[in-house]
Amino acid sequence: QVQLVESGGGLVQAGGSLRLSCAASGRTVSTYAMGWFRQAPGKEREFVAAISWSGGSTDYADSVKGRFAISRDNAKNTVYLQMNSLKPEDTAVYYCAAVRDFTVPRRVYEYAYWGQGTQVTVSS
Repeated sequence: QVQLVESGGGLVQAGGSLRLSCAASGRTVSTYAMGWFRQAPGKEREFVAAISWSGGSTDYADSVKGRFAISRDNAKNTVYLQMNSLKPEDTAVYYCAAVRDFTVPRRVYEYAYWGQGTQVTVSS
C-alpha cells in the first residue's frame, strides 16, 4: 500500500504562486507514475499534471501548461507541483495520485492510490 499526503495549499491572490508537495510512504514510489488532479465544487475531478517514474516524461492539462510544473525527488519519495500565475479558476482541492506504471496516465481511473487533498484558493 502507498499512502500519499499533500501539503502546501492555501489562499493566494491572482498572479501569485504556490508549491504543492506530495509525500509518499508505505513503499517507495520510484517505479510509480505520479499525478496531480483537482476538483472544484460541483465539478468532476480533472487532470492537472503527471510525471513518469524517472521524471523524464511529463504531461499537463492545456489549462495549466506554461504555468504549472511537476517534478519529483525519488530520494525523498516526494512529488511537487509548482503553480505560478495562478488564476481564480485554479481554485480547487488538489489531489496527488500514484500508480505503478511506466507511462504517464492522465485519467482518474488509471490511478490506484490517492491522497486526501489540499485546498487551493485563488482570490481575484
